[in-house]
Amino acid sequence: RVFIQTDGGQQDGLQDQMIVGNIFGEADENGLEFKRLIVGVSSDEITGIAYTQGQQTMFINIQHPGNGGPTSTNFPAPFDGTTIPRDATLVVRRKGGGVVGS
Repeated sequence: RVFIQTDGGQQDGLQDQMIVGNIFGEADENGLEFKRLIVGVSSDEITGIAYTQGQQTMFINIQHPGNGGPTSTNFPAPFDGTTIPRDATLVVRRKGGGVVGS
């Protein structure tokens, strides 16, 4: 699998995202299947990816959501228009004991 994370420069109304390419699934004309795994919040960057040794858990970072502006997002807190958004690490755990991304 290949993981692709976008980092800034998106057109208005579009957010950064993380896409996974699978060479073993239903393929497009180039031999790859792509699926969106995560879509970020306003004006953030999806950065970094790490796995635990047994590949049961994956960590993905959300960097400078809303460019620090509380009127765009309060991620990861509920939106109230005043709380300053914070960077965060998302933890994705595979259900059923399989390998993350399989």
